[in-house]
Amino acid sequence: MPFVTAEPVADFSQDTWWIWLIKAVFILLFLIISVLLMLWLERRGLGRVQTRPGPNVIGPFGFFQAIADALKLMLKEDFWLKGADKVIYILGPVIAAATAFMVMAVIPMGPNVNMFGINTPLQLADMPVGVLYILAITGIGVFGMVLGGWAARSPYSLFGAVRASAQMISYELSMGLALVSVFIVSGSMSTSSIVAAQASQWWIVSLFPAFIIYFISGNGEINRLPFDLPEAEGEIVAGPMTEYSSMKFAWFYLAEYINLLNVSMVTVTVFLGGWLAPWPFSQLGIMNDGWWGMFWFIAKMWFVAAIFVWIRGTLLRVRYDQLMKLGWKVLIPAALIWMVAVTVVQGVMAFSDIQQSTFLIGIAVAFGVVILLLLLWPEKKVAPAVEDEAPVFDAYAGGYPVPPMPGEQLPPSPRRRRREAALAMSTEEASDE
Repeated sequence: MPFVTAEPVADFSQDTWWIWLIKAVFILLFLIISVLLMLWLERRGLGRVQTRPGPNVIGPFGFFQAIADALKLMLKEDFWLKGADKVIYILGPVIAAATAFMVMAVIPMGPNVNMFGINTPLQLADMPVGVLYILAITGIGVFGMVLGGWAARSPYSLFGAVRASAQMISYELSMGLALVSVFIVSGSMSTSSIVAAQASQWWIVSLFPAFIIYFISGNGEINRLPFDLPEAEGEIVAGPMTEYSSMKFAWFYLAEYINLLNVSMVTVTVFLGGWLAPWPFSQLGIMNDGWWGMFWFIAKMWFVAAIFVWIRGTLLRVRYDQLMKLGWKVLIPAALIWMVAVTVVQGVMAFSDIQQSTFLIGIAVAFGVVILLLLLWPEKKVAPAVEDEAPVFDAYAGGYPVPPMPGEQLPPSPRRRRREAALAMSTEEASDE
């Protein structure tokens, strides 16, 4: 099937302004309540994974712990930095939070339903380039961290902001390339059309390599372990959020967890059939109709979010060079190769009678084997060349101390010379005795 940008499947012809208002308010409330539940799920999940008790004292099953944390953030002292750029300082968390709320506007949570006598889809809006809208909004969201880190005039905040921007560029590329194969086989970039195209088979089956690339890239996009380098506590305190307090910090905190839910919702929409019921429930017509769609969508979303919690409790943080190497040398080339393979398959399908899913699954298996071989292939070890002893470097030759260049060696420190002299003297005394 040649690639075309089809119109969205969702029918908004009967929508009115108050229906739009109801949907917008629902999205705001749904995301805020989901963040509270996500905090509870993460704490309880990490407690189980890491064999330690979670917050299970405040309220039944610890449900009130998230409410207590929210109250603490609202009641803490809200300080302002004296040397900060006030406008940009407050603009950073506002941009981060606003863009996080905007992504769900094009996510379909269910089919058309009857709402107060009006037939309307469980979706606020849709467009022929809905997924590109999501990628654009997430790209703008990183400006919140960059501006916040720069405006604080703190080296730790600036380091975190630079890391966040570099990480976003690396993983946004692989994420977008992974989604191109979905556009090709679905024939559309509209979220509702992509869900409709998965009525017979979810794309996670025939586009499994693209799913893996997207899932890893999404984990890096939301700065979660093992990719939380922009706010690595042991290196740069809290990164762009180091100089924020009270509700300004809470906006960053809220945006981080909403972005986690956004990545989960996009994963469900693009690869897991969206609001369509899983097998064997899909065989029952009623399970794929009406408000059941919202139930299946939310269940899948929480399943993917639980996997993110599992990953955070299991894996360790990688080094920054490992993060960049994975993005530029593994994920982006793999996404490019897979995109070309899917394009070739679609071209062959246009002139043959081979079943699309069978062809794509075969290509996916071969692609996975090649990637595993490349990852597991032992590197050739080169014996280090024997170099002559480096000349002693005089750091004060120019009048002020400078670091040595490659191949130069600093002279031993005075403390080391005194220590070696004392050791030699004690050795001589011991030999004389």
